[in-house]
Amino acid sequence: MMSNLVPFLVQWGLTSLSLWVASYLFSGLRFADGGSLLIAALLLGFANAVVKPLLILLTLPLTVLTMGLFLLVVNALVLMLVSAVVSGFTISSFWTAFFASIFISLFSLFISGILS
Repeated sequence: MMSNLVPFLVQWGLTSLSLWVASYLFSGLRFADGGSLLIAALLLGFANAVVKPLLILLTLPLTVLTMGLFLLVVNALVLMLVSAVVSGFTISSFWTAFFASIFISLFSLFISGILS
């Protein structure tokens, strides 16, 4: 039981850190407080695990047509979905979500590589 909890907490912390750093780099991405940041990170992890695969499946023809670039749009839409559900987490525009989602993915990948 405990061995499953540690990787989950590490991933949640990594997502929280990524969102927090992104909120300093992108003026259109804001958190009201630490609680909304932690809830957004938790929900983003859930959305990436459940909602994102469904969106990828539904948009597969468009993703193939764009040679995978539409996945960047899917990432932005998932981030915007989380901001719509979590009070205290706001994203000003699609383009803010688009570039922030790219940053969050790359930053998380970089930190994961350092921790591994």
